[in-house]
Amino acid sequence: MDFGGPGSLILLLVVTCLILFALWSENSKRKAMPPGPTPLPLLGNILQLNMNKLPQSLLKLAKSYGDVFTVYLGPRRVVILHGCDAVKEALIDNAHVFSKRGKVPAASIIFKDFGVILSNGERWRQLRRFSLTTLRNFGMGKKSLEERIQEEARYLREEFSKKKGFPCDPTYFLSLAVSNMICSIVFGERFDYEDKKFLGLLALLKETFGILSSGTGQLLNAFPNLLTKIPGQHQRIFQNISTLKSFVLDKVKAHQRTLDQNCPRDFIDCFLIKMEEEKGNPNTEFHFDNMFVTVLNLFFAGTETTSTTLRHSFRILTKHRDIQAKVQKETDAVVGQDRCPSLEDRSKMPYTEAVIHEIQRYSDIVPLGLPHAAAETTTFRGYTIPKDTTVFVFLSSVLKDPKYFKNPTKFDPGHFLNEKGEFQKNEAFMPFAAGRRICLGEGMARMEIFLFLTSILQTFNLESDEDPSDIEISPHPYKICFVPR
Repeated sequence: MDFGGPGSLILLLVVTCLILFALWSENSKRKAMPPGPTPLPLLGNILQLNMNKLPQSLLKLAKSYGDVFTVYLGPRRVVILHGCDAVKEALIDNAHVFSKRGKVPAASIIFKDFGVILSNGERWRQLRRFSLTTLRNFGMGKKSLEERIQEEARYLREEFSKKKGFPCDPTYFLSLAVSNMICSIVFGERFDYEDKKFLGLLALLKETFGILSSGTGQLLNAFPNLLTKIPGQHQRIFQNISTLKSFVLDKVKAHQRTLDQNCPRDFIDCFLIKMEEEKGNPNTEFHFDNMFVTVLNLFFAGTETTSTTLRHSFRILTKHRDIQAKVQKETDAVVGQDRCPSLEDRSKMPYTEAVIHEIQRYSDIVPLGLPHAAAETTTFRGYTIPKDTTVFVFLSSVLKDPKYFKNPTKFDPGHFLNEKGEFQKNEAFMPFAAGRRICLGEGMARMEIFLFLTSILQTFNLESDEDPSDIEISPHPYKICFVPR
C-alpha cells in the first residue's frame, strides 16, 4: 500500500483539520466558561490537584480564579462555586437552573440513579415528597421522635458510665446511637449495642463512606470505567453494597409477611403499601430498587454526618473547657438534673444553640456537598455554563467566608450571638446545603445533635489527658474521659 500517495495525504490533511477544529471548538467553549487551569487531554487537572485534599486544592485555585471557576476531574468538566454570595445566587436566586442533581459516577455505577438523593425529575419529586411525608408521620419534628432520642440518649449515657472515667473512643457508640434513630423509623426497631449483625452493617457503611470520601473515591468518580475494571480498595464498595442489599431485602421480606395495610409501622411498611397501590402503573417509581437505595440514602445521610458532628463536638469541647463549662451552666439553669433535656429548652438556651451552630460550621463535615448540575445552558456572573455541567457548591468556603464570619478559622460561638448574648442566625450557615436540594433529614439531625449533646453534658465532664493547646480537631480517632459530674 502506498502511504505516500495523494489519497493518503488528503486523508492526513482531513484528520489533522478535524483534530484542530475539535481543539478550537473546545477552546472556544472554555473561553466562554468560567476561568480555570488549562486541562490535559483525558487527565484534565488531576495532576494539578491533590485528590486526597481536594477542598484545600480548590481553595488555592479560588484565590487565582475567583468565586466561579472551572476544573476538569479527568474528562469531567466541573464548575466550582466559592463563597456564600455565589452559592446563594445559584441555589436560591437561580434554583430552577442549579437544583438538578449532578452525576456522581461512582454512585451511579452502584445505585443506577435510583433513590431520593441522586435522582432527578419526576423520580426525585415523588420520592422526596413521599420520604418527607413519611418521616414526618413517624416523628420528624414531633414529640414522638423526641422521646425516642431521649431514650437513646439514656442508653448512650449508660455506655459511657461503664467506662468509669477512663479514656475511650466515642466514635463507635455515637454511630450506634444515631443509627438506631434511623432504624426506628425505617425498620421500626432499635438494635442492641452488642448486636453483632448490626455492628457489622455499621462497619460496612462506615468503610464505604470512607472510601467514597477518600482520594480513591475521587479517582473513581473521575475515571469510573477504568477503575471499576482494576483491583484496589474501591472494589470493597461493591462488595459492601451487595451485603447491605441482602440485609435490606431480608427486612423487606419480613415486613411483607406481617404487613397490616391499615397500620403501617415504619418507612418500609409505608413504601410497601405505596408499591401495592401503584402496582398497575407501569411507570411507577415505587419499586424495590428505589426502596432499597432510598433506605441506604437515609442511612448514609442520617448516620455518618450526624455522628461525626457529635464526635467533633466532644473533641472541640474538650479543647475549649471554658465553653464546655458555659454550656453546662446554661443546661443546669434551664433543665436541671432531674429530667432529660427537651426541644422546648432549646429556645431558652441561646449560648448552647450558638455553640452547636459553631460546631457544625467549624467541623465542616461535607466540604463540597453533593454535586449539582445545570438544568439548562445558562449565563451566570457573565460566564456560560453549558447544560448538564457538574457544579460543586463549595460549602467549606461558605462556612468559612470571612465576609460573614469575623474569625472564620477560629472556633467562636460569638459568630451566632448578638451584643445582648441572644442567638442570631447567619445566612452563611449552610452545613445542610440550601435551596430545593437541602438535606432531607435536616430537622432530625438538628434534634439529635441538641438532645444527645446536652444530655451528655448534663451528666459528664469531657476531659482528656492531653493539654488543651495540643488537641487537634481532625478526623483521626481520639480518646476522651467521660467523668461523672
